[in-house]
Amino acid sequence: MAESREKFATQVDPTILATVRSLAQQEGRQLQALIEEALADLIEKRKQARPRPSVMAAYQASHEHYGELYRKLAR
Repeated sequence: MAESREKFATQVDPTILATVRSLAQQEGRQLQALIEEALADLIEKRKQARPRPSVMAAYQASHEHYGELYRKLAR
């Protein structure tokens, strides 16, 4: 059974497009396969874009210590 596809149009920096076309040719793949892979990777990356617990702990500690200064600087 064939997967359904939806066509769309966009604009891309010519250098990026040339590089992706070259990669597709080197890998013996279609351009659309690389673009689909890149979009899927972007979606996955954004789903996982959560701060590490140690970073959040450092932020919280900083905010507890310097919260008043942050409020003054924001004004």
